[in-house]
Amino acid sequence: MATRWPALTLLVPLVAAVLSVPTAAADTGPTDFESADVGTSAVTEHRPAKTNVNTAGTSRPADVNGQLRVCGVKLCNRYGKPIQLRGMSTHGIQWYAHCVKPASLDALAGDWGADVLRISLYVQEGGYETNPRKFTDLVHGYIEEATRRGLYALVDWHQLDPGDPNANISLARTFFTEIARRHRDKTNIIYDIANEPNNVSWAGIKSYAEQMIPVIRAQDPDGVVFVGTHGWGSLGISDGRSEQDIIANPVNATNFMYTFHFYAASHQDEYFAALQRAAARLPIFVTEFGTQTYTGDGANDFAYSQKYLDFLAANKIGWTNWNFSDDFRSGAVFKQGTCAGSTFTGTGVLKPAGVWIRDRMRTPDNFPTS
Repeated sequence: MATRWPALTLLVPLVAAVLSVPTAAADTGPTDFESADVGTSAVTEHRPAKTNVNTAGTSRPADVNGQLRVCGVKLCNRYGKPIQLRGMSTHGIQWYAHCVKPASLDALAGDWGADVLRISLYVQEGGYETNPRKFTDLVHGYIEEATRRGLYALVDWHQLDPGDPNANISLARTFFTEIARRHRDKTNIIYDIANEPNNVSWAGIKSYAEQMIPVIRAQDPDGVVFVGTHGWGSLGISDGRSEQDIIANPVNATNFMYTFHFYAASHQDEYFAALQRAAARLPIFVTEFGTQTYTGDGANDFAYSQKYLDFLAANKIGWTNWNFSDDFRSGAVFKQGTCAGSTFTGTGVLKPAGVWIRDRMRTPDNFPTS
């Protein structure tokens, strides 16, 4: 969801329009994917080593890079080389599951040249807590579809209100235990355990992360884990804090990254400077950004967006853009009504933000293998 960060002069959250159920959303209903078998099996003490997914497609991102790991402040591939992943975030799948279907994912992987799909599972707002089985099954299905296309699957626990991730820790334990157990032999899974923490101290987020990381590691020892930073993923800036809170009190874990969110028309010099400082000290992934305001709507600021993307590319910091839907807001890449159809390639179905981000995703990847 589009972040609700306040302007620097406001240290209280502003309620964004995107908090409400999108008026353009259709009833989710059944998706085009059949539900995968989600029966759980007993955890075995010894299991085969992970294999790289879809090894027949040698040019696809997850095939080339294999199991990722964090090396220093970079995300590295199986060869130990820093890489940048670029991709899209779904909108909330309780509203826009109809936008995530074979034709759209084929376009994302093939026409757009994406590397990663962020699967945005809201916890509240009609999401996971209303029907854990249904939404866990949806995520299983999307992971399989990303895997078939050689994409990385970034599983986003999209907690937002309440903003303290500790409020949902019991639900998070249940969800991530099943996801990590089922997919632990894949090499294309990334776990994001808290979207945009807000109204909570960095110490509270750190405590949550240090409880949740072992839950995932018990099932998938090699999986890379992300956690959001304080102030709606702003490295603390929107709370009147800074990245120094994290540097002085880092999460006690390895193979772990912090996430940063920005909306270029709202989050400019102060936020950009914080990202610059933090990137030299902390492993960072931009799991959400937009070219508009923090509401996910309004005019696009492509110039400041490009400033961010140039920095991210130079520092091999990965990103996923918000969002892969036909919501009425300017930040949704597709024109309204597109998701009811079957055409997702080319620029004719895209809003200006969609045209812009597709162009930047289509530039060649640089994935060193030696």
